[in-house]
Formats: sequence, structure tokens, C-alpha cells
Amino acid sequence: MTIRLLADIGGTGAKADNFVFWAAQFIGREVRVVDHYEVQGQPVGAHLTWMRERGYTPGKAQIWLPHDGETQDRVFDVSYQSAFEAAGYDVTVVPNQGKGAAMSRVQAVRRLFPSIWFNEPKVKPGLEALGWYHEKKDEVRGVGLGPSHDWASHSADAFGLMAVAYEKPAANRPAERLEIPDYGAV
Repeated sequence: MTIRLLADIGGTGAKADNFVFWAAQFIGREVRVVDHYEVQGQPVGAHLTWMRERGYTPGKAQIWLPHDGETQDRVFDVSYQSAFEAAGYDVTVVPNQGKGAAMSRVQAVRRLFPSIWFNEPKVKPGLEALGWYHEKKDEVRGVGLGPSHDWASHSADAFGLMAVAYEKPAANRPAERLEIPDYGAV
């Protein structure tokens, strides 16, 4: 079965956001989350090494990136999309979902969650991040300000991308009725 690697992209350097992959299989109406990867400040080569070590090679794995995955680096004229494609991977960039994208991802996860199966030993750090993901609050005004951007948000954003990218399989068509000619009583 094809592995889908659903990402939240980071950058290189000590102050960069974390880069995350959730590895999942979409099998009918079930989503099997089989692996989780999160690092900070590593170049694309580190991500490729992790994928190859796990057997997530071109032809066996597809990569799904958020909208900024196609953005070119200002110095090296390369994007995550172009780097992964150069390594032989099939890459899909999910279009920008506009205002309210974070809450759209949260709602998509809530709808899909009952059909998700987790390979808990390999995804435990990601599950901890999902459990911590929370809304930032303005305590003075008592209003929510959207999801908090902290250590848990990168894994949560990539998981939300998975829920948005999931396509429910088409309902099975009813079986065609076979017409048997009536030859009368035998």
C-alpha cells in the first residue's frame, strides 16, 4: 500500500520551525497512521535519509506538502517540492486554504478521527503533540486567538493536512441485477 507522507515544513538553523512528517495509508474509509518524524533545523537531505531508512522510497511513498512547500528559497532557488521531486518522489502541494485554515484542519481531524488507526509505538511523540495542541487565549479580553504556535503545533498542522488531504472513497455502486430469461416451467 502506498505511504503518504504528510508534512509541515520547517527550515534550517537553530531557530527554525520543526519539520514534520506523518506517514499514513488511506485504505478504504480507514486511515492507518504508521509513523511520525519531527526534527528541527535539518536540511532536506536529512528528511530523505529518514524516508529511505524507513523504506518510504519513490514509487512506494507520496509526499503531501502545505501550500508553502512550493516556495523557492531566496538563496538557493529550490523549494521543498522541487527538492523532493528531484529525489524521485511524487509530490502534491495542498493549496492555501485561506483565512480560517487552522480551524478547518481541526474540524477535518474531528470528522476523520473515529476512522484513524495508530501504530502507537512509532507515533507516540506525535500523539503527545496532538494532545497538547490548544488555542491561544487573550486572558484580558477572554477571547480565543486561534491555535497556539508552540512545540505541538507543527505535528498538529501536519496531521490536519492529512485530514484535509483525505478523500473519502466513492460509495460502492449497487450491483447490477442480472436478468435471467424466463423459459417457462420445465
